[in-house]
Amino acid sequence: MASINFSKEDFVKDGDRYKVEVDQGVGKGVDLIVERRNESGEYEVIQAEIIRSPDERVFVAWSEPFDGRVVTDEYKQL
Repeated sequence: MASINFSKEDFVKDGDRYKVEVDQGVGKGVDLIVERRNESGEYEVIQAEIIRSPDERVFVAWSEPFDGRVVTDEYKQL
């Protein structure tokens, strides 16, 4: 498993939500899990929106900026 870390400062306002670009190299067949760092420094899984643009860019969208990470686990090729 690999992780892509991001901070509150990386988010940009997009309408009524905030979004952060997490990686252009994340493929279509990849599971993505979004985790937010809580006050005690531990990560908790949240159900954030994952947006994939037509040009393969991947964004995490949420109601407010937060420190967190995306954990990826690529599917095995058959």
